[in-house]
Amino acid sequence: MPYLLAAALLGTAYPAAARGLSMTMSVSIGNGNGNGNGNIGIGNGNSNGNYNTGSGNGNGNGNGNGAPQTGGNIGAFNTGTGNVGAFNSGTGNVGAFNGNNNSSSTSGNYNVGAFNGNFNTGAYNGNNNVGAFNGNLNGGSYNGNGNIGAVNGNLNGNGNRR
Repeated sequence: MPYLLAAALLGTAYPAAARGLSMTMSVSIGNGNGNGNGNIGIGNGNSNGNYNTGSGNGNGNGNGNGAPQTGGNIGAFNTGTGNVGAFNSGTGNVGAFNGNNNSSSTSGNYNVGAFNGNFNTGAYNGNNNVGAFNGNLNGGSYNGNGNIGAVNGNLNGNGNRR
């Protein structure tokens, strides 16, 4: 049966091997896929995934070039991850001037509004505030969190000694 298929493809009445011809075949599976995608600008993602031998080579190259790396931030002058607005740091802050100048990455996160979760020392301070001027200048741990409104949860847990 395979000879009939080969004969049909080659346009002959009998197989190539029977006519004394040999054929060299190589297997190359899964090479050169997913290259050169999602690029922005000029001259990005070119000439990737070419001339591979074997299987699974030259895949996933030259993708996602030319775009600024924002850490998922939207707006101006944001650092951290997933912030929306301006002058935010930390993680998941929305608004302006939230989550800045904290001594721990566990402080100043997920605030909505303005001037929330800033200048905290210690851990887990100034998180999840909504409004303005909430959860700032706290020391120790777990201070100035979950406030709604204005000027709440500030200046807690500072100056404590053993």
